[in-house]
Amino acid sequence: MVANKRAVAAGHICIDITPLFPKGSAGEAGRILAPGRLVQMDGVDIHPGGAVANTGLAMKRLGVDVRLMGKIGKDELGALILKRLEEHGAAEGMILSDQEKTSYSVVLAIPGIDRIFLHDPGANVTFSGSDLDFEAIKGADLFHFGYPTLMRRMYQNQGEELARMFRRIKEGGTAISLDMAAIDPSSEAAGEDWKGILEKVLPYVDFFVPSAEELCFMLDRERYQEWTKRAEGRDITEVIRVKDVKPLGQTVLDMGAGFVLIKCGAPGIYYRTASGKRIEDLCRKLNLSKESWKDKEGFEPSFEPDAVVSGTGAGDTSIAAFLASVLREADLREAVEMAAAAGACCVAAYDALSGLKSLEEMKERIRRGWRKREYRP
Repeated sequence: MVANKRAVAAGHICIDITPLFPKGSAGEAGRILAPGRLVQMDGVDIHPGGAVANTGLAMKRLGVDVRLMGKIGKDELGALILKRLEEHGAAEGMILSDQEKTSYSVVLAIPGIDRIFLHDPGANVTFSGSDLDFEAIKGADLFHFGYPTLMRRMYQNQGEELARMFRRIKEGGTAISLDMAAIDPSSEAAGEDWKGILEKVLPYVDFFVPSAEELCFMLDRERYQEWTKRAEGRDITEVIRVKDVKPLGQTVLDMGAGFVLIKCGAPGIYYRTASGKRIEDLCRKLNLSKESWKDKEGFEPSFEPDAVVSGTGAGDTSIAAFLASVLREADLREAVEMAAAAGACCVAAYDALSGLKSLEEMKERIRRGWRKREYRP
């Protein structure tokens, strides 16, 4: 390892409950889940989910010294999360609440279609900056925060709490990365001014790592609706092109982010870095090569997965591999390649961690000629 840097992964955490559909059950959700029908299942997968568990534990598996900070209730689901985190030696930083219930998601990963989530945000609703251990964060090189779109106090009042939290962390000298989650169009969060929130928050964010769908919903609702219409019920990433995503990346940099990585699903990853002092300061802070990182743009195609079982956590583990590479002082090319490789590993399992390989294993497979998917620019 090049460097012994430390990280904190904070934000949304839940328990993911994934009923396992038997092989051969591919089809339309409306047919498989028709009212009154008995659907024969083939077991269930239960594991911690959300950005804290998915990205945080993946970073830990990839060799990062990382502390997890998520809020859960003192209930049965909370106890289950703690037990799983203890197995990874990662339960120390969790925030326990007597007044809140633990968040959960039922993940319907029907073969052949995109996932459907039944989600209860639980304790994530009341998460605020006062829940964080800022002294521990000040001692870290990177603070990763995930899913403010599912955390009410993070987006209320035009994101004032999120901006205040990031401002304090930035003043302490810690780099910040930010991930998002899909917004239910019928939810309270959908009515917020997300463009205004991002304008307030992104000047503090060094690495902004949303998906194309999430970002478009927040910045350009009209374009998002056009994408949805074009997809005709399919995954949006099946119909968009790199040229559709580039304007979103430019907008993010104009808002003040140092680097944007936009997850585009199966096709791959779009990335773009800032220029000038913004990226130079970040490279100096994390000992990254300015020549490698400054004023760069590109698209990293996905690697061919061995199997596609579920996309649950694939984006989170991609980001974990990217951030782990950053903390190892990798060049930009290697960092985005590791992100693409981790995503391809993850989809071969129902949860975010079971399919994940070490950075060294993924590099070796790439050296042996791991095939990439074709993409349309």
